[in-house]
Order: sequence, then C-alpha cells, then structure tokens
Amino acid sequence: MKAYRPQWSLEDTHRLVSLAKEGWPVSVISLKVKRSEADVWVKLLELRLAPPVEL
Repeated sequence: MKAYRPQWSLEDTHRLVSLAKEGWPVSVISLKVKRSEADVWVKLLELRLAPPVEL
C-alpha cells in the first residue's frame, strides 16, 4: 500500500522551482515546502531540475 502524498499544487511547484534556482539545498527546500526530502527529490527529477548541491 502506498503512503498518502498530496499532489503538488501549482503554487508549491513554483515555490520549489524558485528555491532550487536560488540554490537552496533539498533539506531546506523540504522544510520550506513542508514535504519530505524524498518528495522534493522526486519532484525535482520530474521537472528535470538539478537539485542544489548540499555542502
């Protein structure tokens, strides 16, 4: 059984893209969009965006 994951709204997606382009790491983006790091990684890959490098 899959865990329930709400769909990404257009607003959430825009926020994700904006934060990624600003260079925020996935760990920070996940907190700001209130999603798991895995959800953020999957969405970035779906959008064909390179996740920012964590230092």
